[in-house]
Order: sequence, then C-alpha cells, then structure tokens
Amino acid sequence: MNHPDLILRGRRVVTPNGVRAATVDVRRGVIERLGPADEVPAGAAVIDAGDSVLMPGIVDTHVHVNEPGRTEWEGFETATRAAAAGGVTTLVDMPLNSIPATTTREGFRAKMVATEGKLRVDVGLWGGVVPGNSQELEALLDDGALGFKAFLVPSGVEEFRHVGEADLRAAMPILAQRGAVLLAHAELPGPIEKAAGVWEGAGPAELSDYRRYLRSRPDAAEVEAVELLVRLCRELGCQVHIVHVSSAEVLPVLKRARDEGLPITAETCPHYLTFAAEEIPGGAVTFKCAPPIRSRDNRERLWEALRERLIDLVATDHSPCPPEMKKVDSGDFRGAWGGISSLQLSLPAVWTRAREHGFTVADVAMWMSAAPARLASLEDRKGAIAPGYDADLVVWDPEASFVVDPARLHHRHKLTPYAGQTLYGVVRRTVLRGETIYLNGDFVGTPGGRLLTRGGR
Repeated sequence: MNHPDLILRGRRVVTPNGVRAATVDVRRGVIERLGPADEVPAGAAVIDAGDSVLMPGIVDTHVHVNEPGRTEWEGFETATRAAAAGGVTTLVDMPLNSIPATTTREGFRAKMVATEGKLRVDVGLWGGVVPGNSQELEALLDDGALGFKAFLVPSGVEEFRHVGEADLRAAMPILAQRGAVLLAHAELPGPIEKAAGVWEGAGPAELSDYRRYLRSRPDAAEVEAVELLVRLCRELGCQVHIVHVSSAEVLPVLKRARDEGLPITAETCPHYLTFAAEEIPGGAVTFKCAPPIRSRDNRERLWEALRERLIDLVATDHSPCPPEMKKVDSGDFRGAWGGISSLQLSLPAVWTRAREHGFTVADVAMWMSAAPARLASLEDRKGAIAPGYDADLVVWDPEASFVVDPARLHHRHKLTPYAGQTLYGVVRRTVLRGETIYLNGDFVGTPGGRLLTRGGR
C-alpha cells in the first residue's frame, strides 16, 4: 500500500459536511481522502492537531498589498508573512494602491513580476475598472485576473479614478459575457458632498472628533450606491459583489435583490464586526476607514445579516500606510489615511465576536474560506477540506487567547486599532499545499506561494 505523503489528524476537522474527527490524507499537495481518525497506516508521516481545530486555510479576497510603486506602505513579502502567521493561505490583491494600478495589461504584468520569489501564501489578482479602460478588460481576464474592482467614490489615489454610471454601463456587459464578477466600493459622492459641511470651521478639537468623521460619510452614500448597483445588475446581468458593507441600512436593499434572484453578494470586515462608534475616543485615527465604523446597534445588525446569510463573507480590507499618513500626532480624522491593518488578525478577531454571538467554527470557515474562494472562482481548489482540494489548512486553538502586541505583527507597519485587545483563537500551524509554512510563531522554509490565475491550477 502506498502511503500518503502526509496525514493530518484531528478531533475537530471542519469539513463541508460538518465538524468531525477525521484524518486528512495528502498526496502531492492535494487532499486525497478524508478517513477515520483512528485509521493511520504504520510509518506514515502524521501531524496530530489534537483538540485544536483543523480548518481550511483562510481565503482573504480583500487585501491591499500596494506593490509595486508603494512598497513602503506594504509589500508581497511582508503581507504574505502576516497572512501565513494568521492562517491565511490565499489572498487576493486589490488593483490599487500600486503604481501602476492593475487597470491595464501592462499594469497587470508589472504586478505579476513584483510577486516573484516573495510569496509565502498563494496570491490572486483583481483587475480594476476605471473610466476609459473597458477595452482592457478582456485582455486582463485572458492574463488571469480573477475579476474586477471599481470605486464609486474617489479612491484616495490619483492612479485609480472612480467610476460613474456610464463607466459601469461600458464595463458590466463585458464582464457579464465573460462570467466575471464586479466588486464595488459602494458609496456615492452625492451624500458625502452634502455632508461636507460638518468640517466647516473645524479646528483641532473638531478634526479629532470621530463622531464628526462619522457624519461626513452618511449611510445614504452606501444605500444609494447599492441601489444603483442592483439596478444595473438587473439590467445588464453582471455578477456584483458589494465590498466592506458598513451600514446596516443597505441590508433591506440586498434582501430585495436576493429575493429577486439577482447575482449579488456582499461582504463585511472584522473591524465592522468588532468595534463601535460609541467606543472610539477622540483622535483615535487608527480606527479611520471608509466607509466608517458605525454604531453599536448597527454592528449587531451586521451580525444578524451574517446569520441570515444576507452577508456572504468576511474579508479584511487590509489597507496599511506609512504611520505619518495616519496623522497619529494630530489625531486629524479628516486628513488621516482611511485604512485598517488586520490581515494577520482576521481569524481571531472574527472568532472572538462570533463565539459571543453563538456561532461555530463551521460558520467561520464558511465566511472566511468557502465563500471567498467561491467569489474568486477558486472554489474547485481552495476553501474546503475535501478530496481534490489543495491541502491548504490552518490548525488553531479557539479556546486560547492572547493580547495583541503590535511588535509581533508581520505587516510592514504595526499601527492597528486591535493593539491591546484580548482575542481568542491562536494559530498554531499553517499548511500550504501540504507543506507547513508557519509553526508556533516561526516561519518554516522559503517562500513557496504561487500566483493564482483565473481558470488555472
């Protein structure tokens, strides 16, 4: 009898059919079979997870790596180290804030070159939809883009301009014909422009007031954007994914679209599920993101939307920047870069609150492994412990807790609103295609991640 190359055994293995004791037999980096927990051939190489959870590796479909061009913000080397330490085995990089942006074939190829020799986990690439680039979209798909991201409001960087309805009408039929998804930052400029008066005459005290920043990005901006996307989805037949839902006011719009059978999905982020506006002190600019963290009641409604499956998945929107861009010294919410670093912390951050709301590790696997793999068209190889899937796995202890120490984070920059938080869920081991890449705080081996392309293997 030929032994598998590796067998992982555990009492809490998260499979598509539930959590159970099992062995996971791996051959050539792929899961060959699931067997009984006590069925281990003599002499086989075995990793015993014991009472820890053995789960599919996290698939994070919303990461800003920023390389090439802004590698001082983050980079593939540091981002994928942080991913591996957090149990993330696949990430998908957003088409901004790199220079060039991934909106042309040239930009896409520059990004591919930038990944070489640096990846500790597997990486896919989203392309971008910007005004005037609809003629590039098919070539980007041919080169391997997994789908496309668009901003409906200014993105914060000049290289990635936001789109209007006419631009979406040019792009969406092309994507629909090719079966590609459009990911949308769903805020419209109109309501934000109307709210701009909250900053008039603002001095240092007002600029450091989180409540004022919150009023400057009203719920209506999200609601009106989602309504526009639903209308265009209905008319043009393009699959749409709403990224980083922060406002619970969009949930009725999403429900009507689902009831109608439209191909619309949505995500939220760990920070919207963890923090609340009432708890953010003045000048705490590490909490700034767009759309903003909203009220405690709003946060609970997002949890209910996960329970009702109106929100399909959780992704980080990891969006780091150099510390000086966060305006920590002045606490200026208007001027600070809007983005939260959480790639390494996403699993424990989500689990800490999920356990309080009565969810299970199987729910977390659905939100953070299976559903994002499906969004990125990787569902035939990523996001599940099942025969034929890549042996991408995370072993973690859901009962163990730790205090977030920024010095132990592997992101290029350490600023995070999670600093000092007690989180549950300690990652013990991360396995990529059958090879351990992270073990109890240490990285193992050299970078062996691959670039994933649409339709590739």
